[in-house]
Amino acid sequence: MLYSKPAVSIPDQITKLKARHLAFGDEAFAIHCLSNISYYRLRAYTYPFQDNTLPDHPFVVPVTFEQIIELYVFDRKLRGLVFDAMEKIEIAMRTQIIHQWAMPYGSHWQLNETLFRDTNRFNNQIVSLQTEISRSNETFIEHYKKTYTEPVDPPSWMSLEVSSFGLLSQMFRNLKKSPEKIAVAKHFGLNNIDLLENWMLCFSHIRNTCAHHGRLWNRRLTAHITLPKNPSNPFIQNRKILPYKPYAASCCMQYILQNISSDTLFKDGLKALMKTCPLKQEKEMGFPEDWRSESFWK
Repeated sequence: MLYSKPAVSIPDQITKLKARHLAFGDEAFAIHCLSNISYYRLRAYTYPFQDNTLPDHPFVVPVTFEQIIELYVFDRKLRGLVFDAMEKIEIAMRTQIIHQWAMPYGSHWQLNETLFRDTNRFNNQIVSLQTEISRSNETFIEHYKKTYTEPVDPPSWMSLEVSSFGLLSQMFRNLKKSPEKIAVAKHFGLNNIDLLENWMLCFSHIRNTCAHHGRLWNRRLTAHITLPKNPSNPFIQNRKILPYKPYAASCCMQYILQNISSDTLFKDGLKALMKTCPLKQEKEMGFPEDWRSESFWK
């Protein structure tokens, strides 16, 4: 079928939203917002308040344009908070992985095929890693290339420093079970290697969502996070939560952050931000009503 929908002017966008029963308090403000935030981007925030089974998607929940913008701004702040936490988690995990294998296997352990479970995946991952190295303009990468001829690839502490978190997650998953892998998991308070592999995968997806300005509020996460059965450190008591919602991932992020730094501000930041959540939308992110009463969050 041929796509034939025309572009719609900003005044006509407002007219269309009014016809769908979205209320406006200040149309000048709406014009300003729609000039800087696309109508299509805001559609993700209006969706839960509309009947999307009908062609015109009428609003069936009383809501204003201003409230939709409040929800959009809240989501932006949430992404900022989570992205900051992800930076700390990613750097700590990258550091541990490089260190645990470099000590027994040397500077270029990442090129040692015998350490990995699946040869085909290993070969593909090395190609991806080499691509990321070639794209890097980091000074230490350029210095290595100018100074050394063998091996062609820089050592693990340079190569894996410029890899994406997603690729690092894939490489970690492909590493054979070993004392080094167990040591990384234990460093982060986990007794299960599979659990850490799952968390790294989920965290990398969330990190990419934040980095590309994607919606985090009410997002159904592609990778479902697994909750620990016997964690080494305190964790939430209420396990009846949705594994594909941001709350479940937030619990696991806080657990890791506590192991990295006991004075992490993520917990306080999240509690403060959630107090400002518009339109009673905590439930859309999987937050139970009593989540603040958990000792884990106090």
